[in-house]
Amino acid sequence: MPGIAAQLKSSLLLLLLRVNLIHSWRRLLAIREQSRLLTSIISLFLAAYLALSFELFYYGLKFVAKFPGLGPVLTERLLYTLFAFLFALLLLSNLIISYTNLFKNRETAFLLTLPVSNETIFRWKFIESVVLASWAFLFLIAPLLVAFGLVRDVPWHFYPLTAMLIGIFVVLPGVLGSWLAIIIGRHLDRRNFQVMLVVLAIVLLAFVAFWWKSNPVDDELLDKRTLEALDRLLAKTRFTLFPFLPSYWLSAAVLQWAEGITREAIFFAAVLLSHTLFFGGIAFTRFGKLFYNTASAVQSRGSGQGKNRLLGGGHAGHIPGLLERMAGKLTCFAPDTRALAVKDIRMFWRDTTQWGQSVMFFGLLGAYIINLRNFTHQLSSPFWINAVAFLNLGACAFNLASVTTRFVFPQFSLEGRRLWIVGMSPMGLQRIVKTKYWLTSVLSLFVTLGLVTLSCYLLNMVWTDVAFFGAVVTVMTFALNGLAIGLGVLYPNLKETNPNKIVSGFGGTLCFVLSSVYIIASLTLLVFGGGGFHTHTAWVMVSLLTFVALSLAVGWLPLRLSMRRLKNFEA
Repeated sequence: MPGIAAQLKSSLLLLLLRVNLIHSWRRLLAIREQSRLLTSIISLFLAAYLALSFELFYYGLKFVAKFPGLGPVLTERLLYTLFAFLFALLLLSNLIISYTNLFKNRETAFLLTLPVSNETIFRWKFIESVVLASWAFLFLIAPLLVAFGLVRDVPWHFYPLTAMLIGIFVVLPGVLGSWLAIIIGRHLDRRNFQVMLVVLAIVLLAFVAFWWKSNPVDDELLDKRTLEALDRLLAKTRFTLFPFLPSYWLSAAVLQWAEGITREAIFFAAVLLSHTLFFGGIAFTRFGKLFYNTASAVQSRGSGQGKNRLLGGGHAGHIPGLLERMAGKLTCFAPDTRALAVKDIRMFWRDTTQWGQSVMFFGLLGAYIINLRNFTHQLSSPFWINAVAFLNLGACAFNLASVTTRFVFPQFSLEGRRLWIVGMSPMGLQRIVKTKYWLTSVLSLFVTLGLVTLSCYLLNMVWTDVAFFGAVVTVMTFALNGLAIGLGVLYPNLKETNPNKIVSGFGGTLCFVLSSVYIIASLTLLVFGGGGFHTHTAWVMVSLLTFVALSLAVGWLPLRLSMRRLKNFEA
C-alpha cells in the first residue's frame, strides 16, 4: 500500500506538471498570435541584451585578466561575490513568491479541495516557485559565465557542467525560502512576531548601511600595487569565502573545473549535490503537512484583525485611522478621489509581499547610496563624480522600472471581475485610472527624488547639478508610471489575482522592455548632453529637449491610448 500511495502521488505530480506545461505553451502561442510585431520587439530586445551584456562582460574580464598576478584573484573573487549575492537574492525571491503561491493563490485553494495529497500540492507549488524565482537570475548571469569561459579558454564540457551545477544550486534557496514562507504565514498574525520582523529588518539595514563600509586606502599603498592593497580593497568580500556557504561550493566547483582540477571540482559538486538532495528530500516529504496547517491558519483569519491605528479598520462604524484623517485634510481633492487613494494604499499595505519587495528594491539601493560618503574623498576628478552620479541615476531609474512594472502595471488588472462595479460608480474608469497614476507617481517620486538628491549631496556636487539630477529623475518617474499604468489598461488580465503572473504575461514583459529601452536612451542623451562630453550650448539644449520629448511620448502616449480604450471598455 505505501508503494501504491507513493506511485499515485508521483503520477498526480507529473499530471500537474504536464497540464501546466501545455497551458504555458498554449499561452505562448496565443501571445505570438496576438501581435507578431510586439513579440518580435521583445525577442529583439532579449537578443540585444544577451549580445550587449556578453560583450561588456567579455571585454571587462579580458581587461582584468591583463593585470599580472592580480587578474585571476580579482576574477575569482568576482565569481565568489556573484554567487553569494545570487544566493541571497534567490532566497528573498523564493520567500516572496513561495508565500504568494502557497497561501495567496486561487489554484492552490482549488487544489486543496480535490482528492490530492498535501505533499503533492506542495511539491508542485515548490517547483513552480523555484522556476519563477530563478529563471530571470539565470538569464541575467548567463552572459557573464559564457564570457568567463571564453576568457579562461575552458573546454566545451565546462558549460553543461556549470548549467547543471546552477540547476542544483537554485534548489537550496528554494527550500529555505519555502520554509521561511511557511513560518511567516503561520505566525504573521502574532504581534510579537511582527515586531520581531520589523526589528530584524531594521538591524539588517543598519548592518548593511553602517558596518559594510569601504576601507580607505592611502596613496602610498596604492602605488605599491601589491596584494596587500588588493586585500584591503576587497576586505568586505571575505565572507564569500566562508566554506560552509552553498555559494562557495558552487564557485569553487566552477573555478576548479575551469582550471582543470577535476578532483577538487567533483568534490565540491558532490558536496553541493548531497546538500541539495538532503534538504530537497526533507522539503518533499515533510513540508506538506506544515503547508496544509499554515494554509488553514491563513485562510481562517479574518480580513480585519483588531484595530489598525495607522490605516483604520475595515468594519462599519470604525474609528478613522491616521491615513484617513490625513486624507480628510486634503480638501483640494474630491472625496471620492481621496477614498480611492486610501483604498489603494490600504490594499498595498495589507499585502505583505508587495511592500516587502518594495523595501527590498529601494532598501538595497539606499544602503549603497548611504555608503557613498565612505569613498567620496577619493573622487577628486569632476569626470568621475559625474560618472558616479549618472550611474546612480541609472540604478535608481532601473529600480523604479522594476517597481512600476511589478506593482503599478497590475493595478488595473487587480480590480478583476469587480471592475464593472467600479466602472458604474460616479467616478468612472477614466478618473480611477488617473487617480492611480497620480498616486503611484507621487509616492514613487518621494523615494526616487530623495535617493538621487542624497547621492548627489554625498558626492559634494553643487546645487545646480543636484537640481539637474532631481529634475531628470522627476521627469523619468512620471514617464515610467505613465507607461506602466497605460500598458496595464491596454493589456489587462482580469482573470488572474496573482500579481506575479500578471506581470509575467505579455503586457508586463512589454512594459519592462520599453522601460529599459527608455532608460538607456535617456541616459545616453543626458550623458552626451550634460555629462561633460560636449560644451556647446546648442548640443546640450538639443539633448535635453530630445529627452523631454522622449519622456512625454513614453509617459503620455500610453495614457492617452488607455483613456480612449476606457470609453468603450467592457469587463
